[in-house]
Amino acid sequence: MKNQIFEKFRSFNRKLHNVSSKFNKNKQYSSHAEEKKGLDKPLTISYNLMGTKILKFIPLFKDLDQTLLKSGLKYNFKAYVSLTILSSLLITFIVGVILPVTLFFFLNMSFVSALLFGVGGAMFSLALSIFGFYLYPVYCADKRKRELDDEMPFTIGYMSILATAGVSSEKIFSSISTLNDPLAASTEAKEVIANINLFGLDIISALEKVSARTSSLRFRDVIEGMISTIHSGGNLGTYLRTKFKSAMKLKKLSLKEYSDNLSILSEVYVALLLTGPLILVILVSVMSAIGGSDMGLLNPELLLSLLTYLAIPILGTIFLIILDTVSPKW
Repeated sequence: MKNQIFEKFRSFNRKLHNVSSKFNKNKQYSSHAEEKKGLDKPLTISYNLMGTKILKFIPLFKDLDQTLLKSGLKYNFKAYVSLTILSSLLITFIVGVILPVTLFFFLNMSFVSALLFGVGGAMFSLALSIFGFYLYPVYCADKRKRELDDEMPFTIGYMSILATAGVSSEKIFSSISTLNDPLAASTEAKEVIANINLFGLDIISALEKVSARTSSLRFRDVIEGMISTIHSGGNLGTYLRTKFKSAMKLKKLSLKEYSDNLSILSEVYVALLLTGPLILVILVSVMSAIGGSDMGLLNPELLLSLLTYLAIPILGTIFLIILDTVSPKW
């Protein structure tokens, strides 16, 4: 009797545990969905507000559609254009209101000068905002391309080992997509596996689809070579070993080129961000001391403030972006 009661209690406890685990799983899934929805909310709001009003601006962003596909950003083209236009207008309005007020009340600038600076700053903010939204997918696509190119020898080497061992093409990309320390090509491999398992494509069609969307020309060349080898029934292991040797030679050349570029960038940094601002500060101070304080709308104090708090940070940010662009990840 006691054993039967104990077994019923254990059975009830297992059922309660299963219900609790399902509830926690559903809760985790719903929280993940809410997080994803929160990330997509600005795009949704922008598209709802601007979706029907941006049709005449779409031709101005015609190159952005392919760039979004190559960047790996899962954004709808029209929604991203809507976000670009709406955000640019809001930034322009905020700068156009805050800048004249700040210059007039806090920096004691004349009303006309503050108004002119406000209009100029608003127009500059509009152009800079649109330019930034347009360049962000370009930067992401270029970053993805550089990561694929930097890891190309390691990716091809790993694939050649599996192909030489007799592993099928589907299993090769499945293995790359599930690495504990993923490569840049793991994202492309996941797309290949998704095209096969979810959309029912064969390996050649899946590779062709990924080849058309990748931002790396070198990775596209490898994929197209694999397509030709698989289609003709050639030895995939031999092909990948040949590409691995070629990729290693290109890697050595790219590291040498990076060393040369780094020496040039160091000289530009010293001249533009160290010596240049120092010379300008000395020049403005000397002109102010000898009576050259009347410089139109810009007095020496305002010019030094713009140089210190605006020009140098912007130039430093641009330099960091350039340095990140040319720096290899491996």
